[in-house]
Amino acid sequence: MSTIKAIPDGYHTLTPYLLLADVGAEIEWLRAAFGAETHGAIDSSQGFIRHAEVRIGDSPMMLGSAGDGSSKSVILYMYVEDVDAVHRRAVAAGGRSIQEPTLQFYGDRTAAVEDPAGNQFWIATHVEDVSPEQLAERAKSH
Repeated sequence: MSTIKAIPDGYHTLTPYLLLADVGAEIEWLRAAFGAETHGAIDSSQGFIRHAEVRIGDSPMMLGSAGDGSSKSVILYMYVEDVDAVHRRAVAAGGRSIQEPTLQFYGDRTAAVEDPAGNQFWIATHVEDVSPEQLAERAKSH
């Protein structure tokens, strides 16, 4: 007899769930922008996607229909190997650049893109380990 895990394999303790007007369109954008892989979808009897799951890198993301035809925006922070390349790819896929790749005082090189549904993806590559003391000192000038 197997033991049921409280957190299923392949999931994290915290998993983002986006509520969207058009789940299918978001899946296509996530594929084009970040190479997302689809891991299942549940269609409604009304012809739209009720729930879907995608994976970006090692992280799952759940997507669902908002039901009222609107999208509820969120901000997601995503670590990648090459922030510059991923930012270019996301913009080429139809995202709107909010911030070009920029070195931050806390040790990340970040960029930001808004998807067609209004969600913000803050993309980062960690480039420097910063001690708590260094962080406190650097934060004074920002």
